[in-house]
Amino acid sequence: MAPYLARRLGQSVLILLGVSLITFALLYLLPADPARQIAGRTASAQQVANIRAQLGLDQPFPVQYLRYLGNLVQGDLGRSYLQRSQVSDLILARLPASLLLMVAAIACEIALGVTMGILAAVRRGKASDHALMVTSFVTVSAPQFVVGLLLLYVFAVRLGWFPIGGYGTFSHLVLPAVTLGILGAGWYARMMRSSMVDVLRQDYIRTARAKGLRRFTILARHAMPNAILPVIAMIGIDIGLFMSGIVVVESVFGWPGIGQLAWQAIQRVDLPIIMGVTLVSALAIVLGNLLADLVSPFVDPRIKLQ
Repeated sequence: MAPYLARRLGQSVLILLGVSLITFALLYLLPADPARQIAGRTASAQQVANIRAQLGLDQPFPVQYLRYLGNLVQGDLGRSYLQRSQVSDLILARLPASLLLMVAAIACEIALGVTMGILAAVRRGKASDHALMVTSFVTVSAPQFVVGLLLLYVFAVRLGWFPIGGYGTFSHLVLPAVTLGILGAGWYARMMRSSMVDVLRQDYIRTARAKGLRRFTILARHAMPNAILPVIAMIGIDIGLFMSGIVVVESVFGWPGIGQLAWQAIQRVDLPIIMGVTLVSALAIVLGNLLADLVSPFVDPRIKLQ
């Protein structure tokens, strides 16, 4: 286990280094000028040049990147150009909302998707199987803002069961989590069905049936632990996606997460915030995949981490 963790942590550092280099290079090549955004439209060329020099934006790319990397090693994500605050403080302020939405959304999409996938696999080839797969295709294809606005209209405006937007209570969390859960459940349902169909064809499942075990016991104790492994791997990816925030859903429901912070920074060309959110999202994806790999042996003891 220790050599495996050491190797994965080393790979993670290289991945994060590559993400930082690529992201920094892309932001460096942007035609937008952060100094102009800070100075304003009425500022003179000299004022813009002074701001650019003050921020170090007039220096060559290698110098800027190495300076940023040196600060990053010390835990300094930089300072926002426009908000004049530390990027780490801005991200930490939004982190609880993003974590809460991430956990609720993943739980919702797993509950919906895994259930749909199992039911479709058990009823393979029948009308219910086709109906569930069509439903999963629709949920995957549905635009985020359409699902969000539809849920808002029905359950917040018409029925009044939930608030229209905001953050702070469980009722504020339900609709954005369900929106993301519906959108992600289709992927889980299709993956779970495919994996479950393969497992149900295995010899040990036929042996369990021949022994007279109940269907629920066969599914829960023999089929599920083997069929759910691809889903666990997919959860690791979703952790990073939700940590970066689903900008459209956060905008629809007024959810103050990291994604909304990133979108505001993109509009204002606030490069330190864009870099900070990108690195936090990449770190979440790396840790999510590592966590999924560590959980897999507990689900299926045949898996060995080497």
